Amino acid sequence: MIKKILVANRGEIAMRVMRSCKEMGIKTVAVYSEADRTSKHVFYADEACCIGPAASRESYLCIDKIIEAAKRFGADAIHPGYGFLSENAEFAARCKKEGIIFIGAPAEAMIKMGDKIMARQTMIAAGVPVVPGTQEALKDADEAVKVAMQIGLPVMLKASAGGGGKGIRLVWKKEEIADAFNTAQSEAISSFNDGTIYIEKFIETPHHIEFQVLADQHGNCVHLFERECSIQRRNQKVVEESPSPLMTPEVRAKMGEIAVRAAKAVKYEGAGTIEFLVDDHLNFYFLEMNTRLQVEHPITEEVVGVDLVKEQINVANGLPLRFKQEDLSQRGHAIECRICAEDAENNFMPDTGVIKQLQEPLGIGTRVDSFVYEGYEIPVHYDPMIGKLIVWAVTREFAIERMRRVLYEYRITGLKTNISYLRKIMDVPAFVEGKYNTKFIAENNDKLSEEKLYEAEKSEVEDIAIIASYMDYIVNLEENSPKTSDNRPISRWREFGKRTSMVRI
Repeated sequence: MIKKILVANRGEIAMRVMRSCKEMGIKTVAVYSEADRTSKHVFYADEACCIGPAASRESYLCIDKIIEAAKRFGADAIHPGYGFLSENAEFAARCKKEGIIFIGAPAEAMIKMGDKIMARQTMIAAGVPVVPGTQEALKDADEAVKVAMQIGLPVMLKASAGGGGKGIRLVWKKEEIADAFNTAQSEAISSFNDGTIYIEKFIETPHHIEFQVLADQHGNCVHLFERECSIQRRNQKVVEESPSPLMTPEVRAKMGEIAVRAAKAVKYEGAGTIEFLVDDHLNFYFLEMNTRLQVEHPITEEVVGVDLVKEQINVANGLPLRFKQEDLSQRGHAIECRICAEDAENNFMPDTGVIKQLQEPLGIGTRVDSFVYEGYEIPVHYDPMIGKLIVWAVTREFAIERMRRVLYEYRITGLKTNISYLRKIMDVPAFVEGKYNTKFIAENNDKLSEEKLYEAEKSEVEDIAIIASYMDYIVNLEENSPKTSDNRPISRWREFGKRTSMVRI
């Protein structure tokens, strides 16, 4: 059985994996770049190893250095987290060759599902509905124009090796197709070193819904229901929730069955996600499979009551799944907000700096997956997400109310974050009513405007200033209040209490 795991990642996901390891009595090894030497995951792990400079390609993406660190510290297994090498088939195969357990999907499954064209072909063969489009790579821009006109505009040009919203272009007009193809291909080569492009029909008002699957090495596979991921900006998820407000029991059951069929088609092992596009009439189409743990996995954990990291480790140990499909159910409602160091007033540009003050929310049904602390300097080299805020409640209405409360409590100073932007989302009627799709942010841009965000922040600053002034007032009262015989001040808190009704909180 696995006794020591090297976590080949950084930040909040490294912390999240290590916490489950700690509960299971498994030792952990952290790897870190020179820029991450003060990151919390470095201190939390039992052992830590610097693997290179700040640049990812020289540290977190360097297979040789990670394998060397695992051997040096005697790690039985490697957990890749998400991003970086988590879906790298070469890395998974190298771990197997070196006698190190890779806690993730088999290399063969990664190859099939990592290549979007091959994934479409595999799903069609398995009887899984896919978005209309090509099953082969486009040769050039001229062929892109020809195929697009056959499918019908609008279309999406997509990188076969893509992910994270890169290498994707939406085209509405014939004259834009050639430029879009060239741009998408150039971005794909730059991001993935693979310029293969294919075309899909664009579904104009889709919902982005994904199903969590879990499979063992003995042919058992279950789904852990769905997550609604339609609130996106630049093809990046911002807010997720589970269950989806769009789903009906019948559609949920059907999509879950197809998600399991898709995983079995590639002989999947471990935790993975089948992503679907769903239209307003609940017709659904396979989009892609993520052969790793998803950023938004905590909301599934909260609703289903399963620790997905522990299950990944159990599967890697060769154990059969501990439950069958009929043992799983959804309980209550969970919402996740991604907390990012970015400037909402400047086109959401990533922001950096030293965290001067950090107040993370507490209370029932509240979870914060993060890695920052007061005095920590956010590096410029990596993704701007610094944490995830998750709430759970018995109903969706109560979950929204709880998220409003915890976003109000969440305070980070020293750099700009998207917390105020997330607060506004919680008040938009379309979100509150659960009637939204992937156009949510574009359609509600006026309600999420920078001016309104500024006014909200200004109000908060005024509140804090008023409270601070009254705290000074209290101190002065105490210092100048009459004294008792043993020189103790006579409290005047009641006088302060009469004045606090002015404070807007």
